[in-house]
Amino acid sequence: MNLKVLGILILLLTLYVGMCAATPDTFLKGNNQENLLRRTSLYGILAVGVAFVIITGGIDLSIGSIVCLTGCLLSMFLTVDYRAVGVESIESIRGDKIELRPGVRQYQTGDQIRFSGGIRADNARVRIVDIEHTGESTTFTVDRSLARRESRGRVTTFQKITTFSASGDAPTIMLAGSDDLQPRDRVTLISPDEEKEFNLTVVAAEQQAGGWQLTLNEKLHDEFSMEWVAVPIERSQRMPVVAAVCLTLLIAVVLGLVHGLLVTKVELKPFVVTLCGLLIYRGMSRWLVADQVQGFGAEFPGLRSLATGKLELVSGENAFGIPYPLFIMLFVALGAAVLLNKTVWGRYLQALGRNEEAAKYSGIDTHRVTIMAYVICTTLAALGGMLFALDSNSVSPANFGNFFELYAIAAAVLGGCSLRGGEGGILGVLIGTAVMRLLYNLIVLLGISGRLEFAIIGIVILSGVTADGVIQRLVAWRRTARDSSAAN
Repeated sequence: MNLKVLGILILLLTLYVGMCAATPDTFLKGNNQENLLRRTSLYGILAVGVAFVIITGGIDLSIGSIVCLTGCLLSMFLTVDYRAVGVESIESIRGDKIELRPGVRQYQTGDQIRFSGGIRADNARVRIVDIEHTGESTTFTVDRSLARRESRGRVTTFQKITTFSASGDAPTIMLAGSDDLQPRDRVTLISPDEEKEFNLTVVAAEQQAGGWQLTLNEKLHDEFSMEWVAVPIERSQRMPVVAAVCLTLLIAVVLGLVHGLLVTKVELKPFVVTLCGLLIYRGMSRWLVADQVQGFGAEFPGLRSLATGKLELVSGENAFGIPYPLFIMLFVALGAAVLLNKTVWGRYLQALGRNEEAAKYSGIDTHRVTIMAYVICTTLAALGGMLFALDSNSVSPANFGNFFELYAIAAAVLGGCSLRGGEGGILGVLIGTAVMRLLYNLIVLLGISGRLEFAIIGIVILSGVTADGVIQRLVAWRRTARDSSAAN
């Protein structure tokens, strides 16, 4: 452990002890400690990534925008739609005649259907009294007139409930339809007068001789009877979870590759490349989702537990557990430490940061090493972005991830990474991240104005850079003095 890391560790312990003494009732609460560990872990993943770029002598200002972009992409890839079974768009309506596309065969005479989505006609529940199939259309004759002329809307089948059991916490109903329903689909139950309806989730579905027996997730309404009707609603997920996560990470790898190629092959400055990336990715995020807030709702509880779950150690009033993101951060940090300290690639990274020309002449492919550093940085930013999105369950493309690059860079610099390149370690980065989160916790718990947060971050970065410069000069002075005395 070098002097920089030792110094920041002492600062961390001093801050922690001081917080324990200043606000013991709030700081030592289980939920505050959990939140502190969780946020440290999430920001720590970003800081480890940017440390690789800083060690090469570069910088990445696009981390916050990548966090936003990957959060938006993940929510887009995992979009879940619910669509009523058997819903059909209407070609036209003339009085009691409903015209659909040709070849519609799932409806039968006597079926009850719901008309909705029109301009002139109100939502209506009608019964089919006749069906006519031609090569140009399928025409229903219904039991009452809907509108003089209508060219918009849709029809949905009401399915008859043949049996039901309302006892217990998991009621069951039997639907006469033959649609293939699955767990996590939904069913809308509608009263005879259509004044009441409620949506339930299907827990289990079993096809039987009389139709589909559905086990539901909530108790049935007290007034529920077999006179009610049901509308089955199918759940459609845009992409499997594993595919969505892998595709998001792959996009981040491509972005890191682009950064590295622009820096090495086009010879642009890292500051310019990543500053443009900051603007481009933020704009792309807002455009992709039409500047609308994204989220996952109540979907994907297993995936969200990676960011929100914990290994509970203490239960009760002051419950405490180890957040799952801490394990993810430790896994990332261990891999990064092995790569940096135990492999030839790690030695190449540090040699590149100390003197790029000397590294080239020694046979190191500096371009490849630089590209690898940017790929690692964007990949870990994407991993952190997905975890941030899952943790908050809400991604606002206008401000999600704003200034996260400052937190990451400040943590890396505070943890011993020199902005000149060639120096830095993963342990110091993690300690620096913990110091940053402790400072933020101090601001909140001591009631200091939140407007000072960025001022404190600026002071921390300035202090770290100043300390690095002073130490560099002292080392150079001592080396010069030693060489002079040896010469004499």
